[in-house]
Amino acid sequence: MFATLMGTWWAWVILGFALGVLEVLAPGFIFLGFAIGAVVTGVLVGIGVSAGPAALILIFAVVSVLAWLVLRRVVGVREGQVKVWDRDINDQP
Repeated sequence: MFATLMGTWWAWVILGFALGVLEVLAPGFIFLGFAIGAVVTGVLVGIGVSAGPAALILIFAVVSVLAWLVLRRVVGVREGQVKVWDRDINDQP
């Protein structure tokens, strides 16, 4: 049953939208790469790319990592966003 569900395009697209909603609830571009990977995998299955469950998971993983790296490069950590502390509050003067 699970392998059959993985072979349907709409299951991947629904997973992508669910991960997109999860990204809205927990912002930080953590789940957005996975959402993009799931939607792209769904589109590939929808246009007729014939692959087994292991190949679909591999496609999902590779596209997700690439999407995450692109998102990290485009909207990643900006200059001045991270504070570097020079001394600890517990240090004695």
